[in-house]
Amino acid sequence: MSIDFESLKDKAVVLAQSGVTKAKEITGTGVAKARELADTGAAKAKEITEIGKLKVSNSTEQEAIRKAYSELGKLYYAERGSAPEAAYADACQRISDSLARISYNNERIADIKAAGHLTDDEVEEVPAEEPACCEEPTADEPCCCEEPKDEE
Repeated sequence: MSIDFESLKDKAVVLAQSGVTKAKEITGTGVAKARELADTGAAKAKEITEIGKLKVSNSTEQEAIRKAYSELGKLYYAERGSAPEAAYADACQRISDSLARISYNNERIADIKAAGHLTDDEVEEVPAEEPACCEEPTADEPCCCEEPKDEE
């Protein structure tokens, strides 16, 4: 039996080239898939970043609205607090009551300081207590410790 080494060599070369071609195809497919996944991940990251930026922007705008509402209320109270329109009378009365309590408390603080010969520095060391939370908030008046809900 004779062995045709030339024929075996040719078959080995063809098989090797076929294997290399298959390996290149598989590698190319893998690289393409990896590139596709990386591009998809980068796109998602950009979208998530954009959403985060928009949410921060919304928060900034909501804070600006809250401040504007506060300024509007302060202006109204300053101009009309002593004779408010009926729709605003209750809110203006709550503000007037709170201002009266603050004034009374400040007078008491001054009296206590004077009687005890306390300085402002000594009083500042004592932390103020947190206000008591509302016991039963209503639909018309939410809890004092909650931010008002924005209606969207």
